Amino acid sequence: MLSRPKPGESEADLLHFQNQFLAARASPAVKIVKKADKRKGKEGSTDAERPPLQDSKDVVMLDGFPDTLPPLTPAPPKKSKIKSANVHFEDEDPEERLESHDRHITAVFSKIIERDTSAIAVTMPVPTGDPFPRTFHRSEIKSEVQLGAGRKSIFAQKMAAKRTAEKAATAPSAAECVQVKSAAPDALDPGRSVEEPPLLSSRRDKDGDFLTSQRPCLITGEGLGSQKSEQEAQAIHKENLEKLQSMSEEEILQEQAKLLAQLDPSLVAFLKSQRGNNEGQKKELKMELNRPEEFMESLPVAQHGVRSSLSMQESGLEPVRKEENMKVEITDDDLPVKPRKEWIHMDNVEFEKLEWMKDLPSPRQKKTKKGMQARFSLKGELIPADADLPTHLGLHHHGEEAERAGYSLQELFHLSRSQVTQQRTLALQVLGRIVQRARAGEFASSLKGSVLRLLLDAGFLFLLRFSLDDAVDNVMAASVGALRALLVSLDDEKYLDWTFSWYQGMAAFPFVPNNEEEEEEEEEELNGTEKSQDKKLKDENKPDPDVARYDVVKGLLKTRIQHRLRYILEVVRPVPTVVLDILHILIHIARHSSEACSQLLDCPRLIETIVREFLPTQWDPKVAEPGFLLTSLHGVACASAMKFIRVLASGGRNATARLLNKFEMKSRLSRFIAEDPVDLLLPREEAIRLSTEAFRLWAVAAGYGQACDLYSDLYPVLVRILQSLPELLSRKSPVVELSVQRAAAVVTLLTHVTQTAGYTAELQAKLSSNNSEDSEPIPPPPVAWNQVSGLQPFLETSLKKILQEISQIEAWQTLQPLTTTCVIFLGVYYSAYSQQPSVNPIDCLEELERLTSEVLQPLLSQPAIDSMWDLLRPCSALCNPLSCSPAPESVVSIASLSCTGGKPPLSLVGSKSPFPFLTALLFLINNITHIHKGLTSKYSSVLGFRGLKNYLHQSWQTGLPSVTSSSAWILRHEYHLQYFVLALARRMAGTCPDYTQHASLHHCVAMALLSRLLPGSEHLAHEVLLDLAFNPEFLPEGKAGGPEAADFSDILHLGTSAKLAQPGSAAAFVPKVTRGALLRESYQNLPSIRSCYLSHFAHLQPALIRSQASYQGRNYLIQSMLLPEAKGPILPSDWPFFPLISLYNKVTNAETRGTILNSLPRDLINTVTLNLQWVLLLETWRSKILQSIPTAAKLARLMCVFLTGSDLFLEAPIHRYTAALLSVYCQPKALDSLNLDAPLPGLASFHDLYISLLEQFEGVSFGDPLFGVFVLLPLQKCFSVHLRLSVFGEHTNVLRALGVPLQQFPVPLERYTSPPEDNLNLLRLYFRTLVTGALRHTWCPVLYVVAVAHVNSFIFSQESTAQETDAARKSMLRKTWLLVDENLKKHLLYYRLLNAESPLGFDLYEQLPPMRLKYLQIVTQKEIMENAPAVDS
Repeated sequence: MLSRPKPGESEADLLHFQNQFLAARASPAVKIVKKADKRKGKEGSTDAERPPLQDSKDVVMLDGFPDTLPPLTPAPPKKSKIKSANVHFEDEDPEERLESHDRHITAVFSKIIERDTSAIAVTMPVPTGDPFPRTFHRSEIKSEVQLGAGRKSIFAQKMAAKRTAEKAATAPSAAECVQVKSAAPDALDPGRSVEEPPLLSSRRDKDGDFLTSQRPCLITGEGLGSQKSEQEAQAIHKENLEKLQSMSEEEILQEQAKLLAQLDPSLVAFLKSQRGNNEGQKKELKMELNRPEEFMESLPVAQHGVRSSLSMQESGLEPVRKEENMKVEITDDDLPVKPRKEWIHMDNVEFEKLEWMKDLPSPRQKKTKKGMQARFSLKGELIPADADLPTHLGLHHHGEEAERAGYSLQELFHLSRSQVTQQRTLALQVLGRIVQRARAGEFASSLKGSVLRLLLDAGFLFLLRFSLDDAVDNVMAASVGALRALLVSLDDEKYLDWTFSWYQGMAAFPFVPNNEEEEEEEEEELNGTEKSQDKKLKDENKPDPDVARYDVVKGLLKTRIQHRLRYILEVVRPVPTVVLDILHILIHIARHSSEACSQLLDCPRLIETIVREFLPTQWDPKVAEPGFLLTSLHGVACASAMKFIRVLASGGRNATARLLNKFEMKSRLSRFIAEDPVDLLLPREEAIRLSTEAFRLWAVAAGYGQACDLYSDLYPVLVRILQSLPELLSRKSPVVELSVQRAAAVVTLLTHVTQTAGYTAELQAKLSSNNSEDSEPIPPPPVAWNQVSGLQPFLETSLKKILQEISQIEAWQTLQPLTTTCVIFLGVYYSAYSQQPSVNPIDCLEELERLTSEVLQPLLSQPAIDSMWDLLRPCSALCNPLSCSPAPESVVSIASLSCTGGKPPLSLVGSKSPFPFLTALLFLINNITHIHKGLTSKYSSVLGFRGLKNYLHQSWQTGLPSVTSSSAWILRHEYHLQYFVLALARRMAGTCPDYTQHASLHHCVAMALLSRLLPGSEHLAHEVLLDLAFNPEFLPEGKAGGPEAADFSDILHLGTSAKLAQPGSAAAFVPKVTRGALLRESYQNLPSIRSCYLSHFAHLQPALIRSQASYQGRNYLIQSMLLPEAKGPILPSDWPFFPLISLYNKVTNAETRGTILNSLPRDLINTVTLNLQWVLLLETWRSKILQSIPTAAKLARLMCVFLTGSDLFLEAPIHRYTAALLSVYCQPKALDSLNLDAPLPGLASFHDLYISLLEQFEGVSFGDPLFGVFVLLPLQKCFSVHLRLSVFGEHTNVLRALGVPLQQFPVPLERYTSPPEDNLNLLRLYFRTLVTGALRHTWCPVLYVVAVAHVNSFIFSQESTAQETDAARKSMLRKTWLLVDENLKKHLLYYRLLNAESPLGFDLYEQLPPMRLKYLQIVTQKEIMENAPAVDS
């Protein structure tokens, strides 16, 4: 058998196959026959009846296939060959492809008829006498007519125009060709005019082409092979018209829909495109527009549906086209330049391509709830959606929303990666301005969402980091500016500098975001150092974007940004603006953490470059000339560079030592301090700032006890400055504020030098008496007390002169920073003065008395001081939480103080704030009263100021403030003032007889302060615990009849309906004690309670030592000026329960590891008792203090009593105090606030805790009623059903031991039975435990009453419900009726109401109500009236 040709075979192979076929003499698969065209006559006609064809045709026929095409209905529509979906592969078999696409063979091979070209006229060339045909120029021919669509060459267009002109010259006129029929049968119903289908009428109204009756549009007769082809086409046209006349409108539409479903859409589109190609037909249609349309266009029957389908599609698209035409309507008059015929390719104007030349439509705001895209100007301003700005501003160069001015963030991002340098630079500059305005809060009310958060999520940080690596200076400068706008807030830096000279203002919290990614819980064996090292390793293994998502600065450091910034400063040497931006960025990075400071110090040549280039010892003197244009900051001293060194030194004492010694900052300090700012060859303001930062850097170094050797060298300079301080009072220059800041920095420096000198004698004594066994001794600083003792007269004299201006508001506000530092200096000076061995104590006391009488007492009597106390509440951050709330555009990954735009004057750091001066004043008074206790009564008026009392009363009642980077630094200063007030109150309590009236208020403030103090203030918390919280003087109720009042209150409650019964104990003998006796015993044990709590806070000892070194002025022990991270207060809000929680965690952690504690601490009973005593005191006399702790959390903490140890709760004192606290938490107000379904602080899942409680109850409860009440409390109806399912499903054994008597149960039973239970599973468990006897009244009376009430309500409920519930209800009622236990049956059927006085706990019906009785009869299908059991009276 001969094989078929395969793809890839050559022509030689095909010739070889042909020779084989001819040699085999095989019969061909097809044969050639002569057959006339069927359309030339009817069936049965002979060839003689038809006129002969001019040329015979070859017709190829297939054996075994019919001549006519099969109907189209079973065959799928033929796919277009140009569909993009038809993808072919090289190794694909063409036969398989053909068979897969053409289901029927006749769809491809039917009749192959050669095209007849005999009727086509052939034009011979016109003979001329010229040797060559005459040429013509295209300008001689008018190219007004173009045939067909598509692009054609100019020559082809001219030739087509020439042929058209020739045909028009020989063709008859249009009037002769048009044959108008006077009458014709109506193809459609002539009576229908108004109700004409919109399909036909819309098409007819459009161009009059639908009912053309003169000649067909698509059938021309070409190719029929006859001289009368046009007559044949006209005959077909008439046949179609007759067919249409015989069909109704519905039949036409049906045929149309059928053909539309069968034909390929591409074929429909092709036929549609062929309608308008014949120009002559167009002219004829135009002439017929004015005549009535009578007939549809004559089409073959097979094509009529196609034509109709096209009309349907066009009719459906007509509104869209009209709308598009309304949008794009350009005429020749709209063109700014009129085209001429001589122009090449301008003979046909393509209006759609000229749409961009139209004037932009006026922008209008869409009336929709959906927000519009934000667009920004080149200045970073938000442009309103309806703003109509001129185009010459350059704000319309974008594709989307072309009519709107401005650029979106997406477009700016795209532009920032452009190949054009100017575009990249412009995009980065605009983005930087947008960030700057966003941080200022300009978009908070206009835009939805956060711009900064959106930019960071889109990768803006790494876009800037990549742009920093650009080789073009402008791009680098723009990226530096944008990065500075993202990270740095100049207002934040301004307020940090403002608070530098406050009390403890040199120390600051690190700029570490406190919402970092939650780390996995570490094992308990790991100490703090191992945890930090493990965290550091985890950060190193994370990708840069993951780190930057939670901490931008840490992510930038991972990208080694410090090395790139060093390169820009050292090699690129940019303009001054870029240098200042880089220094601000480095300052922000240095404020992040001590680790960040170490990385900056370790960066090669970074510090050397900054010190060499921006802190030189000499520079060009022209810089100081007025009007001098500074083109480069390199080689010129810069205050920002000095500030960067100062912030870097705050990172730790080791960093300060490296800066002073390795980088020669000591010589720089001497250079810039020794010379007066007026003599520095710099602009006046820059010179003062540089001198101020130099003093601040020296003050930081002195805070570590370093650089004190410069003090003796620069002592004359310091004295000269101190002597000039009174001159600031009369100075009215514009730089007076900067001069005051410089003077305050000098006094702050002297304060730390004085502190350092105060411990010189002590360190010298330790060094001389040091034993070899001790650790390495600390060398004494190179400054002695006699070197600083002469500073006090200068500063005291200046202070007296400044205080004379206290009544002048403007002058006082200007000089307040200097006044504050002077007062702090005096406090530090006298504290150190009293400890010097060379000082006579009598002289010290006399000095304090003189200061009190000459300075402080007159000051306290000033009206201005009274008004300062009144300003405490308006300026307080506790009383006004919004004053320290985060900014609208703050992001968690960038720490910020939210000072952008400045703080209002009446705020804690505002210009009118009294907090810095009053804190310093209280600090001085506390030091004086600590040294000279006889002067305490002299300052009793301080606590009597009305403004102070009002402030304290409101501050402690406010809720716990949220700790964020924007609030922690402010709250810390406010807590200092509160602590000094309490410290003064503690001294007043023992000496002033009339102090008792303030004791309760100050104790409430102390308790609130304990829950608020932030990390770094552990010393203050220790002092409050030691001297204030447990001080009997601050609990006057213990002496003034508080216990008796508690007993009297309980007696009054017993006379009312309230139930205060205390459960009994399973122990052999536990005498009941009144609450008053318990309070009296607790009050007497306050010293023991204090010892207990101090011992349980021993884990804070390392932090306490660091904090004590800072607050006590032991500079030689201070390791860093950066405080610990402020993730929350030092003590948790529920710290009164801390000993109990600590013991429970110890037991739980041991059990988790699989070990068993054979012995608990020896003083376990005493510890738990003391803890319960303290909580009882607070709940009775300071109940508002514990209001911040949810009642559910309090109960969860008390449950630890039963979970710690096996029989701990049976101990008599623990049992009594737990029962007393339970009665407090079961009062109506407490029960109303109880919510066990809400998340509880410190508790992962209350359900898990309750399951542990059930298991413990099953094991060791001994049926204790108190333990049983704690088990029953969470089973109230308002709480989760899963708790009740746990008892009645998995732990039914507890039902036998829950023998809490109804008379001892402190919770009303209505909280368990109302509303009726609707959980079907729980109701079935209720019924099962009752029927099986697992729940009995003698074993568990409380839950028995609850189960009977719910089952009774369920079985007699007749509300419409689901079928399953209704079936279960009726089944349960039938089973109840058939119960053998008559008592249970009686209880379930005759239950009426709860009754606490009844032995059962509820009342019964004597007879069932008629409605229930009728329902029972219907369900049980029995007459029970006679057999109903009677209730015993």
